[in-house]
This record gives sequence, C-alpha cells and structure tokens, in this order.
Amino acid sequence: MELRLDEPLWLFLLVPAIAYFGWFGIKNFTTSSKLAKVVYILRIATVALLIFALAAPSLLRPVKEEQVIFLLDRSASLEGMEKEMATAIETALPAKKDHQSVGVYTFAEDFLSLIPMTAEPEVLPAELAAGEEGHTNIARALELASNSGDPNLATRLVVLTDGNETQSSALESLNRLESDRLQVDIWPVEQAVQNDMAISSFETPSRAFLGEAQSFSVTVDADAAAQARLVFSVNDRGLDIKEIELAEGQNVFNYSYPANSEGLLKYEVRLETAQDAFLENNSLASITEVSGNPEVLVVNGGEPSPIPDLLDTNNLRVTQMSSDQLPTSLSAILRYDSIIFDNVSGTSVGEQQMNIIEQAVQQFGVGFMMVGGEQSFGLGGYFKTPIERLLPVEMEVKGKHELPSLGLMIVMDRSGSMMGMKMELAKEAAARSVELLRPDDTLGVIAFDDHPWEILPTAKVTDPQEAVDKILGITPGGGTEIYGSLQQAYMELENLELQRKHIILLTDGQSATSNDYDALIEGGKGNNITLSTVSIGQDADRNLLEQLATTGSGRFYDVTDATTIPAILSRETIMMSRTFIVDEPFYPIVYDSQWNELFGDGVPQLNAYIATTAKSTASVALESEEGDPVLASWNYGLGKTIAYTSGSGAWSGDFQSWNRWPDFWNRSVSELLPAFEEIPYSVTRKEQGVYTVEDPAQSSAILTVTAVDEQGNELTLETEPVAPGKVDVKLDTKPGLVFFSVTNENGAAYKTGLTIPYGDEYRTIEMNMPLLTTLAERTGGQVLTDMEDAFRDMPYTSGMIRPIQLFVLLAAMILFFTDITLRRFGIPRPALKRKSAKEETSSPAAIDQLIKAKKRG
Repeated sequence: MELRLDEPLWLFLLVPAIAYFGWFGIKNFTTSSKLAKVVYILRIATVALLIFALAAPSLLRPVKEEQVIFLLDRSASLEGMEKEMATAIETALPAKKDHQSVGVYTFAEDFLSLIPMTAEPEVLPAELAAGEEGHTNIARALELASNSGDPNLATRLVVLTDGNETQSSALESLNRLESDRLQVDIWPVEQAVQNDMAISSFETPSRAFLGEAQSFSVTVDADAAAQARLVFSVNDRGLDIKEIELAEGQNVFNYSYPANSEGLLKYEVRLETAQDAFLENNSLASITEVSGNPEVLVVNGGEPSPIPDLLDTNNLRVTQMSSDQLPTSLSAILRYDSIIFDNVSGTSVGEQQMNIIEQAVQQFGVGFMMVGGEQSFGLGGYFKTPIERLLPVEMEVKGKHELPSLGLMIVMDRSGSMMGMKMELAKEAAARSVELLRPDDTLGVIAFDDHPWEILPTAKVTDPQEAVDKILGITPGGGTEIYGSLQQAYMELENLELQRKHIILLTDGQSATSNDYDALIEGGKGNNITLSTVSIGQDADRNLLEQLATTGSGRFYDVTDATTIPAILSRETIMMSRTFIVDEPFYPIVYDSQWNELFGDGVPQLNAYIATTAKSTASVALESEEGDPVLASWNYGLGKTIAYTSGSGAWSGDFQSWNRWPDFWNRSVSELLPAFEEIPYSVTRKEQGVYTVEDPAQSSAILTVTAVDEQGNELTLETEPVAPGKVDVKLDTKPGLVFFSVTNENGAAYKTGLTIPYGDEYRTIEMNMPLLTTLAERTGGQVLTDMEDAFRDMPYTSGMIRPIQLFVLLAAMILFFTDITLRRFGIPRPALKRKSAKEETSSPAAIDQLIKAKKRG
C-alpha cells in the first residue's frame, strides 16, 4: 500500500497549528488537571486529522496491468496511408507483454473505435471505419482516448499522425490531462506523395461600378506540371473558360472581366484537370458588389405582370420572371434591392426559397411587396410560412366576413414510399389545416396503405392539440390502395348538413383497381362534395389524380418540391373555409402615410381585394369599408415589406386609368429600397473558422453580426469583442459561400459575402514535427522509430486508488464529539474507588455512630 496526497499544500496549515498548540501546552500543560490534559490531546488530534483530510489522502494498491492505446489519424490529409499505419501496429503487436491491454481508435474530426480495449487484440480490419474526415482534432482524440480505458492503469497513447491539426489545440488538451500515469508516444506519418492541384486563392474586387473592368487573380498550387483549365461563373451562370499550363509549385493567373450586371455578384472559379488527388480543393468563390441603379425583381404567377411597364426604367433596373424561375440561392436573391410578388401562389414557391427571401429581408435589407390576386395571400397558401412572418398582414381573416360551414376530409398516403421528408411534410400540412379550422367546422383524417386507417373520426374538432398530436403520430406502413379510402371519405361526408364538403387526396403512388372512380365522385357531387388531389414525386399516377380532381370539381397539384405540400393543404383549407375575395367596388379609406403626396386629393375606386388582418405594429395607408387593410407596410429587421391586397390588373378598377398609377408603383418601390446608412465594415479571415469584423472609421462601439448560408439558414456564431468596433467571429460551417450582415448600435448596416475555403486538410503540408515532439516531451513519451517500443516498460505504476478522506473526517468527528462529552460530563471515576467508598460507609465505626445518633433522637 502507498499513501498518496492529492492536495499536499494543505499540510502547511500544520505549521500554525503546531505553533499554537505548542505555545498553549508549554504555558498550561503542567498546571492543568487530568481532564484538561486529555481534552488538549484530543483537540490536537482532531485538528491534525482535519488538515490531513484537506490534503485529500488516498491509498494506492499497486497492480501490474498496463494499457497501450493506438490512435490512427484518418483525416483527409492522410488519405491512402491507412494500410501503412495498420501494418505498423500489427507488426508491433507480438511485442506486447502479457500484462498489457491494447485498444485501437481512429480519429479525424470525430473519434471512432476500431478495436476496443482487450488483452488479446485481433487483426485490424482491412478498412478503417468511415467518419467525418474534414478536420484533424488531435486534442479531442487525446482526451477521449485517455478516458476510454481504465483510469487506474498506467496508460500510453501512441498517436499516428502528421500533426497538422485543424481543430482545437492538442497542447491545451494536455493541460486538462495532467496525470502521473499517462504518456504520449508519437509515430510520425508523412503525407503520401500525391498528384494534387489546388486553387489556393481567388480574388476579385470587393466593389466595382457597372461597366468597370474587374481584375481577377487565381493562384493554383500543383505537385507536378500539368495541363488544366479554369472555368469561371457569375451567379451560377457560365462566364469564361481558360486553358492553362501548370508548373510544379505555385502558379498565378490574372484576368480582367467587365462588370456587366449590378448587385451582389458571386464569382466562382473551378479547376478541371485529368488527374487530381482532391476534388475538394478545386473551387473557390468571391463576392463583388457592383454599384448602379437599384434593381427590382417582379415575380408573376404565370401570367406576365403589368408592373414592370409602370416602373421608371430610367432609374430602375427591372427583371421579371415567373415563380418557377425564382432563384434558390441567397447570393442570387441578394443581387436585387427589392422583390415584388404579383399574384404568386405559395404552392409554387418552396419552403427553402421562402426562407431565403425572409433572410434577405431581415438580415440584408432587401425590400419585399406582395400584390393580391386569386393566388395570393391566404388563397396562395401562405399561412404560417416565412412569407407570412415578414409581411405586415396575417393570412387569417378576423373581420366580419361570411364564413361557410365546412366538412373537410384529408385522405393521405402512409405507404412505405412516403417514408422520410414526404411523410413529415404531409403530416405538418394536415396539422396546419387543423389550426385553420373553426370550432364549428368538421374534420376527418384517413391515412391509407393497403387499407384505410381512421386517424381522426369525422367530427367537430373539440381539442385541436389532441387532433394535431394524432396526425403527427402517423407512421409509414405497407402498400398503396386508394379507392377504399376515398370511398370511405365520401361516405363520411355524404349525410352531413354543411354548406361546403371537400376531400383532399394526397399520394405518391399508384393503385390498380377495377372499381369505378367516376361513379363514386359523381355520386358525391350530388351531395355537394368536391375533390382536390395532390401528386407527389415521379411515381404517382398523375393522369388518374388529375382526372379525379377534374371530375370532382377540385384542383390538381403536381408536386415536384415536397416542401410546397403544407402550402397546398393550407390553400385548399382556406379556399373552402373562408370567403377571401371581396369583389364589390369600393372607395378605400385613406390614412396618413408615406403615400400622402399621391392620396392627398383622394383615390379612385377599387374593384376587389383579398381579405387579411393587419398586424398590430403595421402602418395601414388604405383600408376597406369592412376594416380590412388594402395597403399596409412595416419594417422587418433591416428590410421593409408592403402588402397591397388589391391587384395589379382588373382588381384595381379605376386605379388603372388614374394618372398617378405609375407614381403609386414607383413610390412603393422607393419605400422598399434599403434606407439604412451603409458603413463598409471590413470582414477578414483571421484563421480557419475565425473572422475579424471591424469598423474602419471606429465610429461603432458595439457590432452585431449575423451569418447566413446560401440556403438561407442562419448559422451559429460565437462572437468575442476585441476592441470598440471590432469583434472576432467563430464560425463552424462547411466550405462555401457565407453572407455576413453587420449592424451597429446606431442602425448602420453592411452586407458582404465571404468564401469559407476548403479546410487545411486538403492542402499539401509537411509534418508538424515541433508539435509532435512537444506532445511527447511534455508527457515523458518518445517520437518512435520502432513501433515495438510502444510496448516498452512504463515508468509509471498502475494501481487501484481508494480515497480515505471520508474515513479521516469520520475519525476527526469522533474525537471532536469525545472532546465535547468529556468537557460536559468529566472523566468517570474507576470502579475500584467507588467500591472502597462503599465499604468505608459500611464499616463498624460508622454503624456505631448511626446507632448513637438514633438513641439521642
């Protein structure tokens, strides 16, 4: 047994304790009573035990067992070296001693087990387990490996790596792993000679003017001479192709291209060559802000919009496209200063595109306007979508509009082919429909595979949350049989006394049947039942579903983007449950607003509009006689949004012949353009994953930074203030384009895009021997030249540690309470003395005295 003290510095408290008790003893011990001397000794022992307990004592019982843990670096920088590392370990295994256990783990960005800790290691697998290879995190590997075995045993970690870590710090991890029984050995692994070509740098001007010549600089690193070509693109459209000759080493190419379009332009260069080790390092992107006239994007719902012809094209650049041409990347959206949706249905705009538009408005100040029509606002299925969040109006109607009674049946496919995102989106869509229904509405939900499953019985929804929970609990099943479920839905609705009865059939499959769909649907039409169908994916029977919808007097939706399913069901539910279109001519009520100059002398008559509800903080400029907003606006983040619930065509009635009609649209676009002060903050790469944002004018005290990727997803950031107007931003994301939105406390803002380059894993770098040597030296390990040395004798002793701190505290408490007891009750007299006293009392002399006293009495 060996006594160990984990906190020996506490023993210095013995010095003042000894001094005090020594002084007290010299002064009082000789003259003290026996009780005082006993208490004095007890107190010395109690204090000594308490100090000893603070030193965290433990007993070590030595054992012979040891453990050797091998850590194989399988990051991208060592691709192709796996077999060589595995062979080195297998060759060394015969040198293992009987009392040694072996474990083999692999690491890169993650940490995986190859051979768990065992005394009889097997042959290593032919291939290492696959995982996240984009980074090298030696620090995490050391910490996880040290905790994967028995912490009581002497341990040697043998790390096979090139030492080029790209995440965390291995040296810092050693500070957290201070142990007198842990040793780190290093087996250096040289990067295999590779025929790799990499674009190490791509630079374009951060800002340019329309028509200005822009200088492009491309740096290509090559392991050997080769022929290749550079492919340039702008906003994902081809720009140019250059054939190049590469020499071994660094190659720099300079080109010049005119700025032919305005806005935030994404330039990308891609390297193409016959033989290349890594494709990940063959492309980079760069952002250039090209100044010019503001650019407006007008999106129509399929029919050309009249709005572009009404705008001032001398001062505005106007682009029109249909909703199916809407960009799917943030960089393509940010080239526009404002976006107008003219009668666009949400069923033709994917959820990702809506998210991108919301981020463009909120974080980057792009303006957005929605114009009414039969496919817009609530009728477009925008309920609970990102577009509804950014608009100043809600799609729900809360005014005094006629609300017909409704019976709705949702018949949804739950066959095995619906598994995954399609199933989840279908359930979310059905759940949204529940939220859109009123207490008096009737709902039923049938899920089907090879037979119907009643999820919600056809009845009024008394508990919406319970109904939503049941819908969200639907799981995928077996085959597909449509007719039986559709027949059950018709039977459920046929005898209900309701103004509107509607069925929505949603499926991604086909169902062969000899039953007569036409007879079923025609019979339902006699009971006022209508049918809409939704075809999901390429395998659905489009012809059948379109025919069913046509026969059932409903609508057919051919879905290629599954994220539009919730908008489709919301649109169907709203169309059947509410009267949205108010088509009686009226003169709108005018309120004080930014359009005062136009509306000061009154406004013409409007023919129709879509009923909505203004949000509490919205500014309403025009309102209907029923209290519905016709023209409303508000600020959403850095951007501004406008809702015009009438239309751009016939719905606008006399507005179309009004001489201020073009002025109305130009004024609206002017309101949408960014109005904040723009400060060109600098955003620079400090190191991999860390960026510095700085106000060059030093006029900002606090900076707020937001980062958004190309898909419109807001990224998680860690910001660390460095100085007033300067922050470091830590960003962990995949390589690609990231857009930064920077604002200060005064409302000034700036937007820019940066390329997150491929990781250092995909660069040809020499071994980091200084790091590897330091790791070994700090732990008493070695940089191995012979792998068998990994099984050499360890200088540390294994053992079972048993803390005894509690036992020492218990002994101190017993002595302390003994002290208290003695001082309270004193020292008990010996039994012999008590007996002598009793005998003395019973002696003859004493008896004589008692007799005499009795006679006198």
